[in-house]
Amino acid sequence: ALWLAGAALLSPGSCTFEDSACGYQWDYAHLPWTLHGEGHYISVDTSYEGEKAVLSSPDLYSEEWSCVRLIYQIATTSDTSPDPARLNLYLRQEGQSFDRLLWSAKEPSDSWLIASLDLTNSTKKYKLVLEGEMGQDKSTSIAVFEIKITSGYCIECDFEENHLCGYVNRWNPNVNWFVGGGNIRNSQSILPKDHTLNSALGHYMYVDSVYVKHFQEVAQLISPKTIVPISGCLSFYYQLKQESSIVFTVYLRDMSGFYEEIWKTDSALNADWALAEVDFNAPYPMEVIFEVAFNSAKGGYVALDDISFSPVYCSNQTGTPFNPASAGCNFEEDLCHFYQDHKDGPGWSRVKVKRNVYRAGDHTTGFGYYLLANTKFTSQPGYIGRLYGPTLPGNLQFCLRFYYALYGFFKMSGTLAVYIFEENHVVQEKIWSVLDSPKGVWTQAEISFKKPMPCKV
Repeated sequence: ALWLAGAALLSPGSCTFEDSACGYQWDYAHLPWTLHGEGHYISVDTSYEGEKAVLSSPDLYSEEWSCVRLIYQIATTSDTSPDPARLNLYLRQEGQSFDRLLWSAKEPSDSWLIASLDLTNSTKKYKLVLEGEMGQDKSTSIAVFEIKITSGYCIECDFEENHLCGYVNRWNPNVNWFVGGGNIRNSQSILPKDHTLNSALGHYMYVDSVYVKHFQEVAQLISPKTIVPISGCLSFYYQLKQESSIVFTVYLRDMSGFYEEIWKTDSALNADWALAEVDFNAPYPMEVIFEVAFNSAKGGYVALDDISFSPVYCSNQTGTPFNPASAGCNFEEDLCHFYQDHKDGPGWSRVKVKRNVYRAGDHTTGFGYYLLANTKFTSQPGYIGRLYGPTLPGNLQFCLRFYYALYGFFKMSGTLAVYIFEENHVVQEKIWSVLDSPKGVWTQAEISFKKPMPCKV
């Protein structure tokens, strides 16, 4: 009965690999996965000859936003292999001929690691596909200890589970974030009650000034990275007790290391849980960083609990924030917000072709529409087909990703280029052009840019 109750608590697609693989199946065309009931994990290693192992989930369905947490380990004897082992997670959506790569990791470790991945709500059935690539190292193993799918966003956390939702403390010799509460012997508790359960049994995160050695010592608690664009209201509960000045700040950090402050405490509070709400916009991958800076060992403490997120902004802002998804297009229905300037002459046509051995279909599904340029006009010298994107607001970092295929060009370089136009079309800057590419296959290009003024691609 206990086992059944435990199994019932696991949502579809979740698995702790205790007694079974929970409906996950491996692909017999590749290396076998081994289930270790004793250690509660499933693994693949180089004791068999082969390049990779594939494990796919049962059919899943989620109309709500959900978070996949993967607890895994890559163990290897060599730190510097030119072709390291890798664990990939793909999303296989019903009706699509492409598996979409959600996440990939190759860092070896002595203990387990956690990855948190947001899955947007969808009306289609899907499978999660895990792929272990074995690389060139002679003794490598890849283990998966747990897959957990929960409804909600990955940056949300109440700190009641031992994986802390993928939040990590950036280690500092003197001040660090610790787990508090749990009412057990030797528990590092500074508060009588947490916020989630309002009891001594509940957990929270805290940082204390007792070991501060230097002026302006800093402790950072770092969220899992967002992997899909999200925007809305980030809220959390905190307690702050200060004897001398404590600075408690929340930052966003992008993947190039750029910090943006989004919230700061304004004054000392009484010793009770206070709610903080901050508007949050992550159009590209970001981490949320909760940072506490102390000036002395008698500074006091900060406690944090119940981080949550809503896709509705906290303050009813009059200006709606820019949604980068609205600036993209897969050309299945129409040109979306893209357009052509007819004084440039006839340029791009929206077409659909049947797949055959000589020609791939479109990139989205293999059977849909894509844009085609330059077919009938190659005899005209100086022919140019321009496609303009929608207006993008200034002072935001953008990532432009697109897929292209080239056919029949004698010389590749410069046949396809991307420019940034200022709003008035006067100033333009070339940010990318094709150099050399395999012919006739879809190739991905990815470009980051940030302009102070509104612009178009």
